[in-house]
Amino acid sequence: MFDPVRLGEIELPNRIIMAPASGAWPAQRRVPDDGMRAYYARRADAGLILAGPASVSPLGIGHPDTPGIWNSAQAQGWRAVTDAVHRRGGRIALQLWHAGRVSDPEYLSGEMPVAPSAIACGRGPCPQAGGFVVPRCLRLDEIRRVIADFEQAARQAWLAEFDGVEVHAGDGYLIDQFLHDGSNGRQDDYGGSVCKRSRFLLEIVDACIGIWGAGRVGVHLSPRGDRYDMRDSDPASLYLHVARELGRRRIAFICVREHEGADALTPLIRDAFSGAVVLSEGYDPDSALRAIQAERGEAVAFGRAFVRTPDLVRQIRDGLPLAPEAAAG
Repeated sequence: MFDPVRLGEIELPNRIIMAPASGAWPAQRRVPDDGMRAYYARRADAGLILAGPASVSPLGIGHPDTPGIWNSAQAQGWRAVTDAVHRRGGRIALQLWHAGRVSDPEYLSGEMPVAPSAIACGRGPCPQAGGFVVPRCLRLDEIRRVIADFEQAARQAWLAEFDGVEVHAGDGYLIDQFLHDGSNGRQDDYGGSVCKRSRFLLEIVDACIGIWGAGRVGVHLSPRGDRYDMRDSDPASLYLHVARELGRRRIAFICVREHEGADALTPLIRDAFSGAVVLSEGYDPDSALRAIQAERGEAVAFGRAFVRTPDLVRQIRDGLPLAPEAAAG
């Protein structure tokens, strides 16, 4: 757990990753504030902080008060965060995010949420108790605009002096919606076959590589498809293709959010991907150590545990018991 490791071009002093979580979201203009700066600085002894998620455009918002990374004011706010983390010797990357259909017009100034197809994701944590609205299907020119939004967000993250970026392609959000045939019913270059459904993700990754270089770009995946009605007829073939293509691009890492289990696809992803794998979801310090020793991944990400325990790394190093609500994840 405390051996150094490289994720692409990012050198980590330990293998304990801070996952993106909602512990310090700003309240105004979606600009990181002093509270966020202090929050991340207190956790700078993590091997790597994955900050965010940060929306790449106003149309990508999915929750109240989440930060953005689409304009210079937001980049300046994030620059104060990265400065504070770097002053404490930490490393920090930003997760780039678009919620897609997991949103509501209330968050989008009256605009309808967008998605690969006009398929709603059922009930969930949205302003309207009846469930999510039916999203608007993206046109081809709009898909290119969203890819450009990710590219611009990656550029803003570069100006904010992050150490890298992570493309959020899981958890039922927009890129995930393109990947799964249960939410993507398109019959054009972005729908149908596994190859075409993966195109949106891979073009976004290529755009980010153009800004950062492959060694500072990661991707977040959640192959179990257990959020927001994600369904696929052949998830093994889907994630085998995605892992191979990301490996061919030699990106820094894939973070896989998936509980361990007999049906887990993480081993398939690890075998197909040539880079580092970060494990996430349900791990405590003991199971994380066992997973690293068994070479199931290079590092382990903790979310809730870091939210509730700012000095998580010290507590793990000293063998101290974690609070029950922070013990896993």
